[in-house]
Amino acid sequence: MIETHVVPEVRPSSRRWDVLLAVALVGLAFVPGVARQGVDLAELPDRLMDATGWVLVVAQGAPVAALRRWPAWSLAVVGTAFGAYQLMGYPTTFAALGLLVALVGAGALLEERRQVVGTIALAGYVLLAVGLEAVGSPSTVLDYLVFGLLLVLLWWAGTWSRVRAEAQARHTALAAREALAAERARIARELHDVVTHHVTAMVVQADAAQYGTTDAGRTSTVLATIGETGRAALTDLRDLLGALDGAAEPTREPVVLEIADLVERARSAGQAVDLVREGQMRPLAGAAGLAASRVVQESLTNAMKHAHGATTVVRVRYDEGEVDVRVTNDGYGEVGVGRGAGRGLEGLRERVALVGGELDAGPEGDGFVVHARVPA
Repeated sequence: MIETHVVPEVRPSSRRWDVLLAVALVGLAFVPGVARQGVDLAELPDRLMDATGWVLVVAQGAPVAALRRWPAWSLAVVGTAFGAYQLMGYPTTFAALGLLVALVGAGALLEERRQVVGTIALAGYVLLAVGLEAVGSPSTVLDYLVFGLLLVLLWWAGTWSRVRAEAQARHTALAAREALAAERARIARELHDVVTHHVTAMVVQADAAQYGTTDAGRTSTVLATIGETGRAALTDLRDLLGALDGAAEPTREPVVLEIADLVERARSAGQAVDLVREGQMRPLAGAAGLAASRVVQESLTNAMKHAHGATTVVRVRYDEGEVDVRVTNDGYGEVGVGRGAGRGLEGLRERVALVGGELDAGPEGDGFVVHARVPA
């Protein structure tokens, strides 16, 4: 089982925004009118600022710049500086908001020891509340509980964003695997079509040249046809292998062969094929055209393999909303070149179903029929 982990990617742009946020937290702590807008949990009489106070101001905001790289340590530094600042009674500072930012960020970015860090942070807050009570803070238990609840909600908000990102990453990975599987299945179907159709035609033609005739002219014609068929097979295979290794465009569309061309190729291989068209003939393209041409291609290939020499009829009827393709043979022919595993017909059913059509195939009398209805 593959586990998906979301690892924060530290990009230059991300680091730049973290640095800008840290600069804003610290810089606004020195701007009159904004500097005293922040978090004051202690509510102690303001102590005059000194060097220690200014260091603590910077320590509450600056570590945010390293939050993506070291979330636990950034939260620890910000939290410790916030606690010390509150206990020492310095005036309210805008930089104290860095604690809220650090909590959300750590909740979203921490991968390991999340419970340990959360427990330590909670313990630190309890110690801070006890310390503030010891130094005479007027804050009540309710104040500590409400502020503590706010901190917990911020941690949970970061955790929720992390869970959501992980779910999105898993969804993306699953979609990528499904797309890869679909592409592999498509290429497998194309390989099956190319190999079975072209190679079967070549074998049949070679047999005809060897046993069917002694006429030199006829033999030369058959051999030329074999060469042409082989070159076509090599071209198709080269394209498919290029798609597998990334040399071809990933969205490469298979070539939609015209039904008349498929019939002519079968005839050149010595198969007796009749083509009958009904209705208003129109060109087929896209997925529907590919499905229809593959039905004819696979049917003619099976006829050559299992009943070479039998009369085959390809009937194409163009209706208003669909194309009806019916390929039949009478079953009376020579022994074919081999038996298949039925993978071609199963692939055809799947291909036709993907475009919203239906396909039936089975024996009819002494022959075999393949009947497909493809939406146009």
